[in-house]
Amino acid sequence: MQVFDGHGGPEAAAYVRKNVDRFFFEDANFPPTSEVNDVFLEGVENSVRKAFLLADLALADDSGVSSSSGTTALTALIFGRTLMVANAGDCRAVLCRKGQAVDMSQDHRPSYPLERRRVEELGGFVDDGYLNGVLSVTRALGDWDMKFPRGSASPLIAEPEFRQVVLTEEDEFLIIGCDGIWDVMSSQQAVSLVRRGLRRHDDPEQSARDLVMEALRLNTFDNLTVIVICFSSPDQFEPTPPRQRKLRCCSLSVEALCSLRSFLDNNGNR
Repeated sequence: MQVFDGHGGPEAAAYVRKNVDRFFFEDANFPPTSEVNDVFLEGVENSVRKAFLLADLALADDSGVSSSSGTTALTALIFGRTLMVANAGDCRAVLCRKGQAVDMSQDHRPSYPLERRRVEELGGFVDDGYLNGVLSVTRALGDWDMKFPRGSASPLIAEPEFRQVVLTEEDEFLIIGCDGIWDVMSSQQAVSLVRRGLRRHDDPEQSARDLVMEALRLNTFDNLTVIVICFSSPDQFEPTPPRQRKLRCCSLSVEALCSLRSFLDNNGNR
């Protein structure tokens, strides 16, 4: 499952989407189906990383793709009970665990301290939240007009970050979406909305549409792409713990207490 979010024109996102199978699964070293263990997962991670970088180089070589066009990319893979997410850019994967949001990716934005430090160490700068005053992400495929020549360390990179988790019976569904969703709602807000919807209609496609409509209602200004993947039936969802109401205390003056006592003694009659 992949989500791509293009910028600087649609060419880069369309190209990667069209060729995604070639980049990801035609690698002769892609681990064959076998026992899911640490060695297997390490092999998958290496192959996926290579696929991101190959796609990035292919964008540089294709004359039909503008050098100013780029795309963020997020891939979610499931092997047995292991969920692996690879991300370059500001798309986001969020796991619902017993109604609680668990982020499975980090938004690669210039404001993120680790990314800002990496950018500045490689000669880039952040201006008003933008990489080199131009781009709102620090990792992307394409955008070759902003990257140093091949073989040089560039502030803008296509290298993905990985997160893994072993799925359990507590894990209900996964949301993957582009930043148009996350610009206007938190991970927890998205999870809660989808969870309520699945309880009503048990339709992940409808839940994805619900997220898009809610983002539009909240006046998002960016692209909207979202996928919802269910791991269990909504009738197996544990009830969301009720919110505990905060106790509020107040104090009364002696005069007010006397007035209240008089009121009660007279059975509320004046």
